[in-house]
Amino acid sequence: MEKIVKEGKDIETILNELLNENKLIKEEILWTTKEKKGKLFKGNLIEITAYKKEDINNTIKNFIKEIVENMGLEISFEIVTKDERTTIKMYTNNNSIIIGKEGRTLKALETLAKQKILNETGIYYKINLDVSNYKDKIQKNIERLAKQSAKEVVKTKVAISLDNMTSYERRIVHNILTNFKGVKTESEGEEPNRHVVIKPE
Repeated sequence: MEKIVKEGKDIETILNELLNENKLIKEEILWTTKEKKGKLFKGNLIEITAYKKEDINNTIKNFIKEIVENMGLEISFEIVTKDERTTIKMYTNNNSIIIGKEGRTLKALETLAKQKILNETGIYYKINLDVSNYKDKIQKNIERLAKQSAKEVVKTKVAISLDNMTSYERRIVHNILTNFKGVKTESEGEEPNRHVVIKPE
């Protein structure tokens, strides 16, 4: 993975120079800064280390490809970027193995991919892994459940506790009900038994 390093006195200036020199835009890179002790009478310098997102995505793809092929499966990829969040969609000849029970294998692969990038760059990369459209389907099901439950709460004025969910799934519920009149949502419980409670307002 190519590392682009540049130093100077001012973050904004260094970043702009780095982008111009490499014909890049800010959305195409991940970057981190550190302060370096300058030489005598020169003051401290700021060092920016940048990585192209394209390189990071390719590193993740190669990493996962190796794992999946070692499981005896074939795999191809599609990269989708929406709202500054990158999703790497995987298509295999046995999707259910990659998804695992309740999506656990998929979650483990995503955790490993994030850890690999963190180890290599020192940057936490918000990547989303999906198999075919598994997470899209899960999201639609959760949104439907949330809306049905919210309607029930509005009608009965009685709070409803949903099943335990991951932080990603709970965020879907909170987001879909943000502007739903007559209810409010709160997460309760300790991991891994954390869940959303839909309450009447």
